[in-house]
Formats: sequence, structure tokens, C-alpha cells
Amino acid sequence: MSVAAAGCAATPAQAKGSSKRLAPLSALNTSFRSLSQRVAPAVVQILSTGYAPVPAGGGHVLAKRRSTGSGVVVSQDGHILTNAHVVQGANLVQVRLPRKPLQQGRSIVKPIGEIRTAKVVGLDIETDLALLQVDADGLTVARFGSSEDLTPGELVLAFGAPFGLEGTVTMGVVSAVARQRHPDDNMIFIQTDAPINPGNSGGPLVNTQGEIVGINTFILSPSGASSGLGFAVPSNIARTVFRQLRTEGRVRRGVIGAVTQSITPLLARGLELNQSYGVIVADVYPGGPADKAGLRVGDIIVMLDGKRMENARQFDVNVYHQAVGKPVALDILRDGVALKIDVQVVERPMVLSSMTTEADPVENLVQRLGILAIDLTEVIKKMMSGSRVASGVVVIATNPGEATGALQIGDIIHTLNGELVAGLDDLKRQLNGLGDGDAVVLQVERGGVLRYVPLSAE
Repeated sequence: MSVAAAGCAATPAQAKGSSKRLAPLSALNTSFRSLSQRVAPAVVQILSTGYAPVPAGGGHVLAKRRSTGSGVVVSQDGHILTNAHVVQGANLVQVRLPRKPLQQGRSIVKPIGEIRTAKVVGLDIETDLALLQVDADGLTVARFGSSEDLTPGELVLAFGAPFGLEGTVTMGVVSAVARQRHPDDNMIFIQTDAPINPGNSGGPLVNTQGEIVGINTFILSPSGASSGLGFAVPSNIARTVFRQLRTEGRVRRGVIGAVTQSITPLLARGLELNQSYGVIVADVYPGGPADKAGLRVGDIIVMLDGKRMENARQFDVNVYHQAVGKPVALDILRDGVALKIDVQVVERPMVLSSMTTEADPVENLVQRLGILAIDLTEVIKKMMSGSRVASGVVVIATNPGEATGALQIGDIIHTLNGELVAGLDDLKRQLNGLGDGDAVVLQVERGGVLRYVPLSAE
């Protein structure tokens, strides 16, 4: 037999062995293709236009913007989960539904998805999540998985519309399961190296079963594009926020009126503690539930309702989830002595900076002053430690570029050109009665001090 003949005779055997080696890769490819085909129809593109409060100088300023992001359908009645920063301040939110292939079509280029106007059901700035709702039939719903089951190294896929390119899917692994921006932050994120870029915000991060394990939220990148450091809100947090926004339009969080910190080895050495881990009470608000129950600064919280507490973040999150109005049982150590204390859980009060999430970008916009404002209610007065005048409106976001930088976050507008401002509608009425260039003199209360702020009507 010639050498050539021998070579030819060996070819079928080589092809057979090569086919066996490729079989697992082919199966993997088929699995990912099937997964993508199941999840992609539940992913939408978000288009928003309007004014948005953006951080500046310790407060917020108003800026007009148009932005795009992503979202995922989480209920058959049209609820869509996305990031709060994608829609915050928008007066128009639209959803581009997934592209649907023609029944007889063979082109790989599919028809453009239909655009529907969406209702903003609620926002939660703390988790950077928002819930929308659209009126559409036949939506594909993505199901939640458990983010607590994730471990580093697991394969995940990120879906969304990076740079407006809808229907995009990328793949990577879970890099870390509980990344914090700062120590003791209540919020944790899933870190992944799956490519995430601007426009991916609000899209789902899914596991190999096609379940939502995270909502893509932000990236760390010196260039502004993916550098393998993407972060997603864990699905267990997203599911809780979704349920509360759906039923109440906001997220209620329980507190006990105490500030806790994680015990570190350095802190333990300085305070001569017997343990270098756990939770220590750093502050107790006078007159609050913890104070009334007898909790003290320096107490070490060992357990909450029988569950051992390992760090401050874990403790705060467990308190957040407690029913408001009911007590929690704390096992504490005070100077080495074990004690048990029951503390009432109350709803965490809203702070003024969070009022931007409650404000309607149309109804609360005072365009001639370039501000977002809310009525001075009894609740707001308590948040601001009172007010010298009974009525007025409170500035919660400003836009120096629209009118002037003279107004600040927290200013209470009491009068306009000497006329009492009874509320937001009254302020708008008075402004609408002025012509361009007319003098606008506002009496403003700032930090308990009254002053005049002169402006020109625009």
C-alpha cells in the first residue's frame, strides 16, 4: 500500500475522532442559542426624554436629556423592570418592543420593533431600579432566578441595547457576588466581565437556565466603554423592589433608629473588643425605637430574630425587610454581658433629597424658575425641622442654566413680589401672570433665615 493510499485510508478515522471532540462544543453552542432565543423576546429598549435631577454640589440640578437604556418584561400584564437613572425625570418614556420575525420571512434582518408609551409605576433610587408598564398583548416574560445561588466563575449572559443597538447579547462569568462601592454600603452588586456598555442599563443578566440573576446597572471604565467591570443589581433585591413598586408605587424600608457599623480588627483593637467581626452600635437616635428599648452606643448585636449577624450591611438589610410596626428580637453583648432586647420597627422617613423620586417631572416643574418644587406639607416641615411661615413650596431640584443659580435645594419660597405663595399651583399662577423680563422677587427661607431672591421672569 502506498503512502498516499495509507493517508487516504486514515482520513475517515480522523474525521470521526474530530467529530467526537467537537460534539461538546456543538452542544454548548446549541444551548446558548436556545437560551438567547428564549430570553431575547423579553428584553426591550427604553427611550426617555425630559428633565432629570443630577447630583451637583451636594444637591441636584435639573438637566434636560434624552437617553436610551434597556428593560426586561417581568409580568404578563406589561410590567417592565429597568434602572431608575434611565427614566428618572423623564416626561415621556417609550418602550421599543422586541423585533418579531415575519412568519414566512427568511431574512436575518427582522422588522423594527413597535414603540409603545410606558407608564412609570415607581422608582427606587437606592437600588437604582424603576418599574414601567406598557399596554401590549402577547409579551414574553422572563422569570427571576436566585442571585444567592450564584458563585464566582459561573457563566452569565447580558442582554440589552448597548449604544442603542437593540437585541444585543454578550457572555461572561460572575466575577464577584457581593461587591460594595464602599464598606458598610447597604447596596451590593454582582460583578461580571460580560461586556456591558452604555445602553445596557436596565437589561437582564441571566444564568445558563435563562433566569434573571441581575439587572445590569453600571460599569467601571476609564474610557466609558466596557473594560470587563460590569455591575448588576442582584435578582433577589430586584424581585423585592418589583413587588413593592407594583403594589405600593414605592419601597418601604424598616429601621429601628440606630446606626450600626461592621467590626473590623482595627476597631476591635482600639475599643478592646473580644471579637474582630460582627456588628456594633455606633449611634442611637434620641427618642427613637432603639433608644426607648434601651439599646446603647457600643452594644454588639449578635443576633436578630435568632439569625447571627456578621456585618452591618447584613443587619440593616434584615431590618429593612421587617414588617413596619412589629418588634424584632436582638441578642446583644454589653460589656461582655449577654442581653435580649425587643425593638419596634418603624418606616424609614424620607429625606429631602429623595423627594425627587416622588416628584412628577411635569406637574412639579416650575419652568420659569428652572426648578422642581413640592408643596410645604406638615410632613415636609417635620423633615426640615419646621418652617417660620405656614405656607409655601420647597425647592427639591434646580437648574442654574434655565434661570439662575440663586435658588438652592431646600429653599422654601414663601412669597412672590410680596404676595403669599399658598402652594405649587399658586406659584405657577403668579408666574404665569408676569411678562418676560418682569421682576420676580421671592421671599425665601433658607436654613431658618428669611431673605429676598431677585430674579427676572423668563
